[in-house]
Amino acid sequence: MTNTAARTATIALVGDRSPNVVSHTRIPLLLDALAERDRLVLDAYWIPSEEAEAEGAVRGFDAVWVLPGSPYRSEAGVLAAVRTAREEGIPFLGTCGGFQHALLEFARNVCGLARVAHAENDPGTEDPLIEPLACSLIGHEAAVTLEPGSLAHSVIGSARTVERYFCAYGPSRHLDTLSAHGLRFSGHDEDGQVRVAELPDHPFFLGTLFQPELSGDGSRPHPVVRALAQAAVEHAARACRTA
Repeated sequence: MTNTAARTATIALVGDRSPNVVSHTRIPLLLDALAERDRLVLDAYWIPSEEAEAEGAVRGFDAVWVLPGSPYRSEAGVLAAVRTAREEGIPFLGTCGGFQHALLEFARNVCGLARVAHAENDPGTEDPLIEPLACSLIGHEAAVTLEPGSLAHSVIGSARTVERYFCAYGPSRHLDTLSAHGLRFSGHDEDGQVRVAELPDHPFFLGTLFQPELSGDGSRPHPVVRALAQAAVEHAARACRTA
């Protein structure tokens, strides 16, 4: 007999919620679709970047999604949320600005690159990890090639995908150092530029410069969004078993 019971988990949506950010307005549609189509019920809580600075702000959630909308009001808050998810094995997704700040957190706290910065937050930085793209991707669709055997490839189910962006910044320097410390760059554009990153030793840690939340009209969640929801309910189930 097929189990049709809905599975529930909590998710922290980290970002400065705004009706002017298209990805933010998509979230209710995606949550409804996940519940109706996939029986994956996410109890969502928005956590503004400034509130994310508090100790343990995202601890206890079954997933953390750092959404677009940079520059955030608090870079420190976003980095704290990423760090908690990374260190405590909480399923994590970072899209667009969330992807950028996931790399920034890893560079500073894992690789010891304390001086690297995001050029959008610190235009005068001498060492930008995230800097303006040679060609802005705002409003663009572009192909991404995914590495076989990666989480991204497994989730999307294809070696090539065409995705939507709304971004003008991306990673540039120190990528070899990040790779040497365990971050895997599993998706690249047609020019070889990094577009996806993941942590293989983490239950689910994925960042995309593209915005899967903008796929279609929101009625059919992108595989990346569905995979995060699945990871969240699995995290919740494990927590129940060990409680």
